[in-house]
Amino acid sequence: MSQLFIANEIYMDDQFKKNQAMLVEKGLIKDIGPVEQMKGKYHGVEQVLYQDKAIIPGTINAHNHSFQSLLRGMAIDRPFLEWRDEALYRCTPLMDEEAIYTGALFAFGEMLKYGATTVSDFFYIHDNGLHNDEAVIQAAKDLGIRFVMARTMYDWEGAPIQYRESIDDAVTRTRNLAIKYQGDPMVTIQPAPHSPHAASPKMIQAGHRLAEELDTPFHIHVAEEMFEVNEIMDKYGLRPVHYLDSLGVLDERMIAIHLVWLDDSEIKLLGERDCSLAYCPSSNMFLSDGITRIPDLAQAGVTISLGSDGACGNNRISVLEEMRMCALLQKVSRLDGTCITAKQVFDMGTKNGAKMLRLPVGELKPGMKADFICLDLNDLSLSPKTELFANVVYSLQPNAIKNVIVDGKEIVRDGELVTMSEKQIVRKVDQLFEKWELTKR
Repeated sequence: MSQLFIANEIYMDDQFKKNQAMLVEKGLIKDIGPVEQMKGKYHGVEQVLYQDKAIIPGTINAHNHSFQSLLRGMAIDRPFLEWRDEALYRCTPLMDEEAIYTGALFAFGEMLKYGATTVSDFFYIHDNGLHNDEAVIQAAKDLGIRFVMARTMYDWEGAPIQYRESIDDAVTRTRNLAIKYQGDPMVTIQPAPHSPHAASPKMIQAGHRLAEELDTPFHIHVAEEMFEVNEIMDKYGLRPVHYLDSLGVLDERMIAIHLVWLDDSEIKLLGERDCSLAYCPSSNMFLSDGITRIPDLAQAGVTISLGSDGACGNNRISVLEEMRMCALLQKVSRLDGTCITAKQVFDMGTKNGAKMLRLPVGELKPGMKADFICLDLNDLSLSPKTELFANVVYSLQPNAIKNVIVDGKEIVRDGELVTMSEKQIVRKVDQLFEKWELTKR
């Protein structure tokens, strides 16, 4: 089925263009052009009119932990290690398949409403199998979000047993899952050795080899906390990026998460090796991790995308907000309002994330997947319209997001989820907490 989406403005070719129409067929953008020209060219095609609305690409949440949405608000205002032990590790034994599915519905439903059409979920509660992984994938399918599972490979003995796998099991299970979903346009599986402190050298190398075999990127947390840097230096005599380089895994496949504590030599090397970064500014602030040197990494040639991280380490789950947070945090840390631009952070939240994950999304042009969001031009947060692009990055509020389309299908209409009711998701979360007896005070 073909549809002609018509809006007052469409963001294309790095600018808003007025009175445009976009032809979508079988989930793909086939053509874009002026409304009257497109109406004449595609006479008889169903028209979808978005009156007083602007269309922008859907955002890409490049790093999330969906189950952590269930932990939002727990152990707040604590140091990172206390937060990890009191929220994450304490509740992990409660995370059965039902909880994992509910948490994923909760996370994906919220981010869809806030304009994310693709998510990369860094998932590690495998519990000695693939049933929990499949629960997350099912939640993504039930809601209709485009999904990348960064399937975590984790063998640190200090972590909960539900996270840990042998190298052979981690490789076999990740490979089997990737093979199962090969050819699925909505699901991609990518290896993700957890981090230099939670994945052994052999596990990290195995994850990299599997990414080569599958021809995918691989994901890894790097230098989020200073204690991690010190631990790697004490153990291996190298800073984290140089340690990863010594393992032979520092290349264009690597999607590093955080990269907070780097020296100049590490930044230079990351750029030379064409590595990518999934940057989570709100999470880094919330957990008092530090400030990643984004302008320096960008200048070095690192591809930078944006992620929300888990909701319990951020408490919000919007990539559009991460655009604003990224820009403001860098400006104030540098005392330089020109060190990063609205255009840079918008690209981080859209086309850069798509490039990094190797997906045909993040831009509105023929040949790309039809993933986009519609903004209400009458919303106060987008006025005055003369500065629409700046307002999208710096002032937009979630209530301005009215429609979200993924793969040509409307997932959010008039600000409400279509595929599953918000009340239904909240009720499932409430029932889960009643079962856990965590609502008692």
